[in-house]
Amino acid sequence: MAEVGFYQLRTSALESALPRLLQKVLEAGHRVRVVGASEARMEALNAALWTYDAASFLPHGGPRDGDAARQPIYLTSESADAAANENGADVVVTIDGVEPVFLDGVARYLDIFDGTDETALGAARQRWKRRQAEAHSVTYWRQGEGGGWEKLG
Repeated sequence: MAEVGFYQLRTSALESALPRLLQKVLEAGHRVRVVGASEARMEALNAALWTYDAASFLPHGGPRDGDAARQPIYLTSESADAAANENGADVVVTIDGVEPVFLDGVARYLDIFDGTDETALGAARQRWKRRQAEAHSVTYWRQGEGGGWEKLG
């Protein structure tokens, strides 16, 4: 079964925290598929990744950019073909409460959610229980005051 890490945002918005996580994933030699709730959300995230830090670059793209296989980070929405792995990702990041589709060749899933929103927190707890019931290896990470991640379980 896959490893599923739950990441609770507490001190910064997704647009600030996600680029740092993606940078670490790329530095470790992985390819990433990021799945959000809507095309509009992913377009906004696309813009945020271009501008988050003038001193760095995260190579990424989405369906409108074409040539998905060349994108180290591929941004797509839940409405896309859920069983596709357009860029050959071995890490999948889900946001906005999207349920992951477990794909061949993907060993790690990151479920990032807003820990300051009670509805999002409750939904994440339910996803956690489902992943445990499915016998996935589940870990829990919480954003600390400085923005770093603390492993809780």
